[in-house]
Amino acid sequence: MKTRTVLLVDDSRVARMMTRAIIERSHPGWTVIEAADGEQALEAARTGRPDFVVVDVNMPGIGGMEAARRLRAMLPDSAITLLTANIQEPVRQQAAALGIGFLSKPTDEAAMRVFLSGAAPL
Repeated sequence: MKTRTVLLVDDSRVARMMTRAIIERSHPGWTVIEAADGEQALEAARTGRPDFVVVDVNMPGIGGMEAARRLRAMLPDSAITLLTANIQEPVRQQAAALGIGFLSKPTDEAAMRVFLSGAAPL
């Protein structure tokens, strides 16, 4: 089984812990890199070259949508999804326009497994 790297971006430490636990349960041995904001995410992406990126929308500094836009440009072959409690239709439409997925918080384990399987954006 190929080892993969997941970049998990969320300003909430608790949300990162919960999502990390889901990833580690479904894919033991994968590397999970954490970032607390968009700036950290961009740096982590430069060095870690993740296969998957999970980004919260509402964060200080570079917000999740802008971070996702920049990450999409940096990592054209990586699967990227928003993971957010902000479930408004305009947010979903922006995600779709960027070619990234959308998962609502709290995340559903089955939906996260589908995303991590490399399926098309949700």
